[in-house]
Amino acid sequence: MTGRVEARTLKAWLSNKSEIAVVDVREHGQYGERHLFFAVPLPYSRLELGLPALVPNPNTRLVLCDDADGVGDRAAARAESIGYRNVHVLSGGVEAWKRAGYTLYAGINVPSKTFGELIEHERHTPRITAQDLQALRESGEGMVIVDGRTFAEFQKMSIPGGISCPNGELALRIGDLAPDPKTKIIVNCAGRTRSIVGAQTLIDLGVPNPVYALENGTQGWFLAGLRLENGVCRDYREAPRSVDVSELRVRARALAAARGVGFVSASEVGGWLADASRTTYLFDVRTLEEFEAGTVPGFLHAPGGQLVQATDQWIGTRGARVVILDDEQVRAPLTAQWLHQLGHDTWVLEGGIASGAALTRTGRAPVARQHDLDTITPQELTDRLRDGRAHLIDLRSSMSYRKEHIDQAVWSIRPRVMAAAGNSTNAVVLIAEEPDIGALAALDFRDAGFRDLRLLAGGHEAARAAGLPVVATPDCPGEAECIDFLFFTHGRHEGNAAAARQYLAWEIGLLDQLDAQERGAFPLATAP
Repeated sequence: MTGRVEARTLKAWLSNKSEIAVVDVREHGQYGERHLFFAVPLPYSRLELGLPALVPNPNTRLVLCDDADGVGDRAAARAESIGYRNVHVLSGGVEAWKRAGYTLYAGINVPSKTFGELIEHERHTPRITAQDLQALRESGEGMVIVDGRTFAEFQKMSIPGGISCPNGELALRIGDLAPDPKTKIIVNCAGRTRSIVGAQTLIDLGVPNPVYALENGTQGWFLAGLRLENGVCRDYREAPRSVDVSELRVRARALAAARGVGFVSASEVGGWLADASRTTYLFDVRTLEEFEAGTVPGFLHAPGGQLVQATDQWIGTRGARVVILDDEQVRAPLTAQWLHQLGHDTWVLEGGIASGAALTRTGRAPVARQHDLDTITPQELTDRLRDGRAHLIDLRSSMSYRKEHIDQAVWSIRPRVMAAAGNSTNAVVLIAEEPDIGALAALDFRDAGFRDLRLLAGGHEAARAAGLPVVATPDCPGEAECIDFLFFTHGRHEGNAAAARQYLAWEIGLLDQLDAQERGAFPLATAP
């Protein structure tokens, strides 16, 4: 049975050593406007799809946050239906947290971004301004610019001459990209965090080159009036492999061990997975190509740089064990030592891929039940719409709907589908980018008594291809209705200087908002 927890009690729970998962079930835009520091985001619109990976142990104390609008209670019922046994809802929602005197944070990946600011503040990570970097480029002095983001982000916009090398790969490949120790290395991202973390990784590993983080990343470059490149495909894999990995392995292991990371055997991890009282996460931090070519059974793919940058997208339970895997024992230890400083009990699988492990959870993990939903073809929909026998609800993102939607479709999202359906006695036809999203929304319709529910086969694109009339409504739904979209961060990569300045000021200001409990969550290491 679902319990309720007051804000002050939850604050105390967050200070003890017991495992706890605080999950904010509001939609992306709502979460991004204000949320608890330790709350991880998982919108109700996809709750059952994401919860088993985010919180894999059904015995974990699970606290759900909402806007005191009933969504938390609905989410709790869904969580219990798939096997969670210790579920609570924050009484009064996030507003009650604020009334209790605690801070609500804007933005996403807040713990990781705060951590980046803390690293720079405590470790004094060397940095270079956009203007000074441009002068360095013009001087012809030896330098390499490495972009620590994902390749997809790099392609959207990048510093001229930069090379894509995600942070998780940086230590392994920097010797190939900058073999001359006199070459200056500048690490950049779009803002601040990955620039700082990437640069400090190389410094802590003992790279002999001068290393700098580009202050404020591509946004700082743009704000300085300098031109960004778009659609570039320069990639670290173009450089020939020449670095002695055995030396890197020794240095990476020593650094990780000095910072509290343990190295664990496959048999011991197997024992952990059989322990129903604790949660153990298993992550393979190599590239997607490597992961797809073969991994240790039981491990999920989480590129090392992104795992540090957006930890709350993978790790939902505070106090859990985290086991990291690679094949060369460089990327895993370096990722693990950052996760340890982020406050996680982190370990490296001894031997990596070569350990020969095959790990499975022996307890019953939560599994989202599959719910079949009858489909309807675009032609059948056309006939029903012509005769007034269908109520069409578009569950795609609000921005996709604004851009284009079927003429008679109404936009909605799972927490609000009942309001969109009204008292219609017609068949309800759902349009979804993923069939499972439609199936989850159908659960709520069925609870409300609807029986004639259909999913549009092929979704919006099939309807468009079949000739159903489409329209664009750039301002509808209105901003207040677009609870799935975070306007706070929108525009900073679209040439909006005010949005970029606001974002950077938010990021820099995160440290000033921390209370003692939140600051104490990061056991930041001193210089090696």
